[in-house]
Amino acid sequence: MTSPQFIHLRLHSEYSIVDGLVRIDDVIKAAAKDAQPALAISDLANLFGMVKFYKEARGKGVKPIVGCDVWISNDNDRDKPSRLLVLVKDRTGYLQLCDLLSRAWLTNLHRGRAEIRPEWLEEIANSSPEKHLIVLSGAHFGDVGMAIDNGNLAGAERAAQRWAELFPDHFYIEVQRAGQPNMDAHVRMATQLAAKLKLPVVATHPIQFLTDEEFTAHEARTCIAEGEILANPRRVKRFNERQRFTSQAEMAELFSDMPNALRNSVEI
Repeated sequence: MTSPQFIHLRLHSEYSIVDGLVRIDDVIKAAAKDAQPALAISDLANLFGMVKFYKEARGKGVKPIVGCDVWISNDNDRDKPSRLLVLVKDRTGYLQLCDLLSRAWLTNLHRGRAEIRPEWLEEIANSSPEKHLIVLSGAHFGDVGMAIDNGNLAGAERAAQRWAELFPDHFYIEVQRAGQPNMDAHVRMATQLAAKLKLPVVATHPIQFLTDEEFTAHEARTCIAEGEILANPRRVKRFNERQRFTSQAEMAELFSDMPNALRNSVEI
């Protein structure tokens, strides 16, 4: 059996409710068909699909990776939270993630978002020298990426150093090439920052739907969740046709100049 070229670590299933359309059994079949030995679920601010995902993946011979795309509160501007991708390393990490999400839903809702406070992550990081969570920077939605996009490279460096100190050897700068605005410039500056701070870089791909044909249906679901109208030419379009499930070969071509970023997805 050949070694895997890439592992998907970022997947919003239908359980993401507002921005996912992927049926769990369908995406696991697609991963198995592409000989992907593992696959992560990382729904937005919830673990609703985790049990079904775990059982389906194990049944198809695909290693299930459990994670979550989480909101991080921004006290400087509560309407502009950042995000991190948190993956569990073991059972203790799973319980830590469950606790974080429960606290967010019960005590820190803002405009319908269940947000994790940074100090909660500090508490977990400082509770034990052993780390049970793997943290990815959130690409252009994370505080590192947002600072880069705003031209605040010093702020991006401070944010990256903070997470790296809290999660030593378990924090990765996350990069994507999925049609985002200023994508090439963002990836270039993110990798330069990672090199400066001696942090690993990992490539991910935001899966919101399975095939090209499902893009319009995904847009319709997003509009329903946001109270928007699909035909409105002025509505904010946050997604594009490229945010579908991709094969290992497609990702290898997309990041042919960054083989380490692909290898790090397999390492995780």
